[in-house]
Amino acid sequence: MSRRRALIVGIGGQDGSYLAEFLLARDYEVYGLVRHSTAQAPERIAHLAGRVALLRGDLVDQLSLNAAIDSARPHEVYNFGGTSFVPESWQQPGLTAELTGLGVVRLLESIRLADPTIRFYQASTSEMFGRPAAAPQTEATPFDPQNPYAVAKVFGHQMVERYRDGFGLFAVSGILYNHESPRRGVEFVTRKITHAVARIALGLEHEVLLGDLSASRDWGFAGDYIRAMWLMLQQDEASSYVVATGELHSVQDVAEVAFARAGLDWRDHVRVDERFVRPKDATAHLVGDAARARDDLDWHPSVDFEQLIHLMVDADLARTDGERGHDPEMDWPASEIPQWSDGARRPR
Repeated sequence: MSRRRALIVGIGGQDGSYLAEFLLARDYEVYGLVRHSTAQAPERIAHLAGRVALLRGDLVDQLSLNAAIDSARPHEVYNFGGTSFVPESWQQPGLTAELTGLGVVRLLESIRLADPTIRFYQASTSEMFGRPAAAPQTEATPFDPQNPYAVAKVFGHQMVERYRDGFGLFAVSGILYNHESPRRGVEFVTRKITHAVARIALGLEHEVLLGDLSASRDWGFAGDYIRAMWLMLQQDEASSYVVATGELHSVQDVAEVAFARAGLDWRDHVRVDERFVRPKDATAHLVGDAARARDDLDWHPSVDFEQLIHLMVDADLARTDGERGHDPEMDWPASEIPQWSDGARRPR
């Protein structure tokens, strides 16, 4: 029996790198799509050199996507491509629409024309709910996007539904709530905090500037959410799911746990700067109800909020210390890297 093949669009990001590891552990042949302009393997998958095949392409280039599908001949395609930082979408709304919205249609078209039996996963987002009237949100909660990124994601999400209904493709979306890890970019508030904690603990900085400390989100561990994505493509029938922890935590909660992990008091080092306050953050109660994922996929998170922040602080401490002469692993100590199998190892 031939090995299953997967194409990961956006393999160089947080989710793409974790998914690549997950699939390799299941003996998949893994292909990753990287932009034409990328000169070398993305940093997050450098440790997988020789184990994944990288293909050149771009979500704005239909022909390159067709070529990637023809080359990889995948059984599964996972799309993490496009923009992901909400404030940036206001600066480049047109590009956001092209990559995050129309890029989904181009991928679906490539699959439809090349091999409609390919199973497709689209990374949707809780940002599509915007300022929901009720909490927690489910798959049936109406969308109310409040920024260009969310609008583009709604378009992509709806097109996945239409291609599933209209062409019979096995196409699904994971409506994922905020999911973090040591591989998160420092532009995101959780990693901004843990990165600052490491530098402050090592005497390289003294304070970190944050926005609204009361802003709350449903934060989970990216490694847990990867398994939910894969499970969606293993079902008999295609359906989209909310993936979330069901718990709200504030930015202040992140700061408290992160600084305490390094033996510091957050109040001595956090300063609020109005420049970083996002409009209407305080009114957005984005918290998900993942009951369908629990029932249908037998999925549940294995890393809780405090464990997640501890993992990120520990990784940033090791990484920052490494900048001063050591060579730490990119993420956690080897003993804490999950074994991507049905019986995943739990972090200590």
